[in-house]
Amino acid sequence: MSSPRETLRIVIAASEAVPFSKTGGLADVAGALAKSLGQLGHDVTLMLPDYFLLRQNNTSLPAIHDTGLRFSLMMNGRAVLGAVNWTTLPNTNVRVMLVRQPEYFDRRQLYQEHGQGYVDNCERFCFFSRAVLEICRQMILRPDVIHCNDWQTGLINGLLQTQSNGRPGFERTGSVMTLHNMAYQGRFWHFDMPLTGMDWRYFNPDQMEAWGDLNLLKTGVAFADQITTVSPTYAAEICTPDEGYGLEGLLSHRRDDLVGILNGIDDDVWNSETDHHLATPYSIDTVATGKRQCKAHLQRRMHLDQRPDVPLLGMVSRMADQKGFDLITGAAERILAQDLQLVFLGTGDPRYEGQLRDLAQRYPSKVAVEIGFDESLAHQIEAGADMFLMPSRFEPCGLNQMYSLRYGTVPVVRKVGGLADSVENFESESQSLQTATGFVFAAYSKELLAETIEKALGVYQQPHIWSQIVRNGMSRDWSWTRSAHEYVAVYRKAIERRKRQSP
Repeated sequence: MSSPRETLRIVIAASEAVPFSKTGGLADVAGALAKSLGQLGHDVTLMLPDYFLLRQNNTSLPAIHDTGLRFSLMMNGRAVLGAVNWTTLPNTNVRVMLVRQPEYFDRRQLYQEHGQGYVDNCERFCFFSRAVLEICRQMILRPDVIHCNDWQTGLINGLLQTQSNGRPGFERTGSVMTLHNMAYQGRFWHFDMPLTGMDWRYFNPDQMEAWGDLNLLKTGVAFADQITTVSPTYAAEICTPDEGYGLEGLLSHRRDDLVGILNGIDDDVWNSETDHHLATPYSIDTVATGKRQCKAHLQRRMHLDQRPDVPLLGMVSRMADQKGFDLITGAAERILAQDLQLVFLGTGDPRYEGQLRDLAQRYPSKVAVEIGFDESLAHQIEAGADMFLMPSRFEPCGLNQMYSLRYGTVPVVRKVGGLADSVENFESESQSLQTATGFVFAAYSKELLAETIEKALGVYQQPHIWSQIVRNGMSRDWSWTRSAHEYVAVYRKAIERRKRQSP
């Protein structure tokens, strides 16, 4: 627990956070990090858009109240009214402020429908970003640091530096920008610049302009005091043309301010000893019997032959090129020539959904596919599978490989991003048995994926080696507490930088 002298006032701004809204890993990170920072003794406020329609049927949410706060922002010449609801993050003392604006946020999805982004996304999230600072001002939150996440909140850093810097309530407020996925940058045509509330002079190649467009992620990076991303390897990768998506020059220039912090997992949710989704919870000491029962349950649920001896490989993922589904479908015939079973859960590209359904029809005793998302089934796959597949083309951090390690399910992953940082390759019994936690391949190749799976299957037939790899993974600390301490160190750097540079 931090002493009062060390306590920080932290505002985390994000476009989604569990349990209020979610499309991907950002939501898990925002919610879990806020919770862990609160447990460390810091004063944490989490700010989110209020997606009223999407939370109406969520019975797990805590009671939500109206703060009574009202504000108005000029958005491209018209006054737009906003309100603020509040609640707390479940089982914490973390405040949650929900920015209420029905025109912008009462929609059926967060960012898009039918595969197309909302045409007013720039306006929606410029309003949200500007609202965050207005709420801080009116509620006198006086944050020591504002932590922004992805393009939807990048504008906050620009406004903080150019308009709020040194003003009452923001005298020494540092800013941190976290990059969760460089492929999504918030690029809009330049005539949207007035929506930002910032002067046109900032629309230049060093700050807000990229290739003729307004770029909100670049804005966040250019004006932030400190920059983080979600794994050390990804921090290096985004400074290269392959993964920088056009911003590698700016990121390389700011390399001294960029740090990779590996995400953690929420042990209250992902814990094989207490997981209520499992047929039989288990610990590192009971993993052999526990996983055997969880495997049998998963085989029954997915209508596969109940064979305790057959290696069962699982995958829970968005079905997209990024996640390596072209490798999986390309190598499917070779993989399925082995004695194994495959279970897939997810949704995404209709092409891959169709190809996996076809495999399940052709190999009904070996392949089971569930299109959609089922939280309970996701937990049961992590517990019931022997191995977990993540052959990603790119993976900033990844969480499923950590869930797998926590549940004694051996990951088969590509050496990229957070996968490279969290899974240690098994080389041989003499070289790496005491430290190995999975099987890792480098080149993006269907042949190499198949070879790595075949190698893993061979080791699976050697129980004394396999059980040691399982125990190695289950022994690692994947909690958010570790990551939260690293974020606090970054926050302090941001605050010190702001103190040096503020008037």
